[in-house]
Amino acid sequence: MHKLLVLGDHDAAYATGNLQRGGKNTAASDHAWAIARAVAADAVRVGWDRSSFLQIMLDGPYKAGQHARTLQHRRGYDKAAAWLQRAWDGAQHYVQSVDPISTRQDFHAALAAFRARIECTPWKGIAGKTDLRNLIARMALCTRSGSWDHTVSERDLAERMGCSRTTAHDSNQRLLHAKVLRRLDNGSPTEGARWMLISRLPSTTSHHWSTPKGPEAGGAMSGPGVRQPDTGADIDSRAAGRLMHLDAFAHHGLGGSGLAVLAALAERDGQSLTEVRVSASISRATAYRQLGRLKSLGLIRHEEELYYLSPTALDGIGTQTSDCADPVTGWPETAKRLGTVGAGERRRKHHQAQRINWRHQQARLAERRRAARQAPLSHPAVAQSQHVSFDGCAIDPTTGEVIAGLYVASDGCWVWVEEEVP
Repeated sequence: MHKLLVLGDHDAAYATGNLQRGGKNTAASDHAWAIARAVAADAVRVGWDRSSFLQIMLDGPYKAGQHARTLQHRRGYDKAAAWLQRAWDGAQHYVQSVDPISTRQDFHAALAAFRARIECTPWKGIAGKTDLRNLIARMALCTRSGSWDHTVSERDLAERMGCSRTTAHDSNQRLLHAKVLRRLDNGSPTEGARWMLISRLPSTTSHHWSTPKGPEAGGAMSGPGVRQPDTGADIDSRAAGRLMHLDAFAHHGLGGSGLAVLAALAERDGQSLTEVRVSASISRATAYRQLGRLKSLGLIRHEEELYYLSPTALDGIGTQTSDCADPVTGWPETAKRLGTVGAGERRRKHHQAQRINWRHQQARLAERRRAARQAPLSHPAVAQSQHVSFDGCAIDPTTGEVIAGLYVASDGCWVWVEEEVP
């Protein structure tokens, strides 16, 4: 908030159209209104009063108050003050209606509500399932850090998600565009970038957020930005978080759709094909294919029209059924049967090689910078003291013998004097 107040919204984090004042407004005024509301909300939280907020925005040289000062110049102080007072009143009402996060317990309660909304959001398509893995990995990091802020590099995030670095980068861009994620800094040579998850709703609300219809396989996802009624999506994100980095759930293995099926059955066991399709947010054909694959591995059993998880399915251990005579005995064997064994190890080795190469490059650049900061070498024509004898003659640095005819001139440079032949 201090950066937003002083420098303005350089990252365009608040550049979204809103009609909270009623009517239609230009993009610039909407952007200025969102900035003013954000600064006012933080001012309310830290205990400012309205007069202090007006004084800072109108009298201070801060970027966040530029629109208010322009309004004051064009239409007078009363109009600018009324505009800021509406922003203050709306922010004050918003802060009072939102559950405050003052302790670690409050944060974990808010994170649990955020997790519940994520689990009930229909993340459709390959891109949607990838974004779901991204958010699950980040929620685990937030649980450890005790706040919405967390530090992670793209390679570490990719290993947690069980995908390539490029895939993790594309997912980050989609979540940034959807305003679900914000980058706080770019990291340092020894630490990853710092991020912040954004909870779009207070924890007391019961609305369900969902992605727009789509996307196509591998396409872009605009994120959970549309408020919709309950769509039936329901998975166990904790079970998905324990399994998504395994080789069995790589792209050419069970993939994100197989992970979603297991997470849906882990949340509510005993579902029909139609119920699995809805709760896992996949198509009917994908649900039929994944259920058949999981049945052949012995991880689920089919009784009449309902599908049930095997007792040890989440551990990768199947049970013998009429559909599976040779069940798997663990996730490594599952990956071997699916042809994806070693994918995670190859990814980790590739990332480690990239890290080592990057460190070598940084060391070479640091050496070059240190060499550039050193004093420049003297010109070869300038005589060095260690190469000159007491009488001004030149000394060979290799043999120590005097070089005849080579002397030091009055300006300190070498001079060659040819001796006359009698």
